[in-house]
Amino acid sequence: MKILIRLPNWLGDVVMSTAFINAIRQLYPGASIDVIIKKELGGIAKLIPGLNHVHIFSKQEFSGLGGVYSFGKKLRSQRYDIYFNLPHSLSSFVMAWASGAKQRVGFNKEGGFFLLTRSFKKPANLHRVDEYISLLENSTGKSITDKVVKLQADPSAAIKDTVIINFNSEASSRRMPLDKGRSIINALTTSFKDVSFAFIGSPKEAVFVDELLINLDNADRLQNLAGKTNLTGLAELMAGSKAVLTTDSGPAHLANAVGTPTIVLFGAGDEANTAPYNKQELTIIRYGKLICEPCVRNTCKLYGIPKCMEMLDEIKIINALSLHLNYA
Repeated sequence: MKILIRLPNWLGDVVMSTAFINAIRQLYPGASIDVIIKKELGGIAKLIPGLNHVHIFSKQEFSGLGGVYSFGKKLRSQRYDIYFNLPHSLSSFVMAWASGAKQRVGFNKEGGFFLLTRSFKKPANLHRVDEYISLLENSTGKSITDKVVKLQADPSAAIKDTVIINFNSEASSRRMPLDKGRSIINALTTSFKDVSFAFIGSPKEAVFVDELLINLDNADRLQNLAGKTNLTGLAELMAGSKAVLTTDSGPAHLANAVGTPTIVLFGAGDEANTAPYNKQELTIIRYGKLICEPCVRNTCKLYGIPKCMEMLDEIKIINALSLHLNYA
């Protein structure tokens, strides 16, 4: 049995899809399991246990529907028995169709009914992990009870006694406002006098992190790593850190999946659907007193700068972090 899984297109979603991959191994114990992953996220695939082969897909090299068709057609020689399609975009369905897999399974969205051999209605109001698992349960008629989101990363010793902070997000409604971020950082360095803090981000987020760290107290204990790590290295840093304090973003899921104590600060976004899945050593902090919470907008239409982030309580953040720093 040869199985191919088209992984999602965002870091957090890829991490959450590891539960689906683990469930595939449970139901098809002798199968060869391959995945397709976007080039920018390829490093994560190295951390997913039990994969036989990773196909790297580049949108730049294979652009448009013609490109994804060509990419899928290249896979025909592999003669896959089942192709599970986790995204629900037309381009992903075209890729599945072009692969020539005997069974092509996915959600009935954006043309999936025509290009897949079996398609199912996308469930509403489920956590993303349970949403992916539902596709497998519907296609096999079997229930999955052991849902594990896990990545295997070797802890880095370079980050010992350090808390990692991520205040970035692709969406401005989930990104920490600069002034609020500075207030939180000063509160943390004052409260935890023997702890260092490392700030992460992608290369394009490095400017935001630079601005965040201007004229802060205790600057000797603040390290800027934005743009200086790849995804594999970031996972290893997280695995070796004391804890990760983060906005609702891909790195939150990464930290949770490698087993690091994770504190997630929610603004926009619904934690019932997209919070990190493993509940052990996970803390969710939300202001929770605005009538607009939670929303799922990428920008704050009411206040401009997201008030749900501005009103977060520094004391709650300090108390949550203290549980992992032997300050409780």
